[in-house]
Amino acid sequence: MTVLHNENDLALSQQIANSLKEEILSGKFPPGVRIRQEDIAEQFGASRSPVREALRILEAEGLINLVAHTGAWISHLSLAECEEMYQIRERIEPLLLRLSIPAMTDSLVAELSDLVSKMEATDDVETFLKLDRQFHLLSYSKAETVLVGDMVNRLWNTTQHYRRAYSRLLAASHFKAAHYEHHLLLSAIIKRDSDDAERILFGHIRRTRLELAQHPDVFKL
Repeated sequence: MTVLHNENDLALSQQIANSLKEEILSGKFPPGVRIRQEDIAEQFGASRSPVREALRILEAEGLINLVAHTGAWISHLSLAECEEMYQIRERIEPLLLRLSIPAMTDSLVAELSDLVSKMEATDDVETFLKLDRQFHLLSYSKAETVLVGDMVNRLWNTTQHYRRAYSRLLAASHFKAAHYEHHLLLSAIIKRDSDDAERILFGHIRRTRLELAQHPDVFKL
């Protein structure tokens, strides 16, 4: 394992990781695609050590899989793995939301409302995906946790490609079901009704899981 002692190298590793994260989440690299260290090093004008550290950061965030002596691949899930991850999300994200709601400020709730409006104003899948991610992660942002917050972020990263596939299915109906559920969720948050918010969020995530299960072709490389 390479240890980076130079602060410039550490900063460069984080910069590379952040840039690659944006590209991965945007769908530039499909699931299962190999990322070559030499290509990244050339792209950023960096040596191998900062690149290796950047890849370890991405692996920790659930975005890639590193295989010893083989390389790095964009995370890919089977249908069974995705279903299990969504079942985990169904259970822990409502908890995270419950922990967050009491500490939400009026300005944060206003931001959530604005994101709901922006989602309704677009039919573009990538824009919807970005706004939807901002909405949900912002709604969890006031929760003080040791483990759950990082776990949820990792699960969102790992399932991003399949959320994209699901969103493309929704696009035909202009995301109507998602908009309806977002409004219900926002209403519960405005009322600071944690019980109702938990119930709505559970159903919101569950519906995605069940819909994806009806499209096993999404999981074929």
